[in-house]
Amino acid sequence: MLTLYNYLTRQKEEFHPLKGKKVGLYTCGPTVYNFAHIGNLRTYIFEDVLRRTLEHAGYEVKHIMNLTDVEDKLIRDAQKAGQNIFDFVKPYEQSFFEDIDKLNIQPAEKYPKATEHIPEMIALIQNLLDKGLAYKSNGSVYFHISKFKDYGRLSGIDKSGLKAGARVDADEYNKEDVQDFVLWKAKKEGEPFWPAPFGEGRPGWHIECSAMSMKYLGSTLDIHAGGIDLLFPHHENEIAQSEGATGLPFVKYFVEGEHLLVDGQKMSKSLGNFYTLRDIEKKGYSPLAFRYLILTSHYRSSLNFTWESLAGAESALEKIFDFIRGLLEQKTTGDKDMGPYKKDFTENISADLDTAGAIAIVWKIISDYRADSQAMNSREILKLLYDFDEILGLGLKNIKVDKAPQKIKDLAEERERLRNEKEWNEADKIRKEIEELGWDVKDTSEGPELKKR
Repeated sequence: MLTLYNYLTRQKEEFHPLKGKKVGLYTCGPTVYNFAHIGNLRTYIFEDVLRRTLEHAGYEVKHIMNLTDVEDKLIRDAQKAGQNIFDFVKPYEQSFFEDIDKLNIQPAEKYPKATEHIPEMIALIQNLLDKGLAYKSNGSVYFHISKFKDYGRLSGIDKSGLKAGARVDADEYNKEDVQDFVLWKAKKEGEPFWPAPFGEGRPGWHIECSAMSMKYLGSTLDIHAGGIDLLFPHHENEIAQSEGATGLPFVKYFVEGEHLLVDGQKMSKSLGNFYTLRDIEKKGYSPLAFRYLILTSHYRSSLNFTWESLAGAESALEKIFDFIRGLLEQKTTGDKDMGPYKKDFTENISADLDTAGAIAIVWKIISDYRADSQAMNSREILKLLYDFDEILGLGLKNIKVDKAPQKIKDLAEERERLRNEKEWNEADKIRKEIEELGWDVKDTSEGPELKKR
């Protein structure tokens, strides 16, 4: 039985979807005004593991992830670039999809854009106005927090300090700002705007997710996932405006991922520790090494990213890949029961997505095989690891045994001859030549071992 930590109740709960084996999953997607940073990517990886785990357990998942393409920071940066928002976001949208592809993140069923769902947002705001849960002020529309009795249920924020008439227009704000939040922003010079019954303007950030999630998944969602920083104000405001409009529970399970630190500090451009997947690749690391690093920590635990930890992750992942290559080349026929490994893996991943525990089972298999390979069936191990990887997403089925062409073999033999004659400089030159041709050579007690890069 899958259990998830539900932030609505602040406890682990058995997962039971609203409708049989069908699951509606909504995840907050990127605001496409910049490249996704590695903290964003950690969240997307945990959400991918969640989806994979659900599907592996036999659920039919409908996953919706929004793209925010109109928002305060986005408009600000588009103006600086001298572009309209539609042209400005295109390269960042493209880079987002490139990133998730490199990280083996399964695509959502739909990526609705905010600017393509303005009518749905207007209808939702009008509903709140008609019910007296929203009000107009200076051309904008605000949500009446004091009229929604359950405000603060998710984040634990205390609304008793709310001052009458206190309003906040910013899309993002501090936890201390318990104020009526903006649903619709009055038209401003130089900003994009749309016509609405309550005046020309543009939507606030929070109304976007409510309108799009309910359009594609219905009034009540099974799971809403995102980063822990979205608990307040974003997810709290989503609950208020959605439940205020429908009178129904908005979400059954809120699942949130913890922060990613960099060298023990919060990521910040001013600190010079703001990294994207491009920075990881520029340093020669594989995107899948980053995915592996993320999986070694529980999604609800803070993870400290360092370049040293990424190097360790890449080394560990390469050892797993080497183990797969070895299994592909060997045919051991032992009859050891693989059931306990599968049971342990399933128990770990089903316990609130304990990927660190699940990874440990992979290493247990590798250790046991090395200790007594003849007791285990190599084909059964491959089958089991491929099954595990349906959840882990490390691309194990893509690992192949590459046979070195004769030219590479000849160079390796010549290098070995020079090494035996202690012609170290000449041997190093040949090593470099082999590497330039896309191969690595590893010296072992049984002779040189060649591996395609």
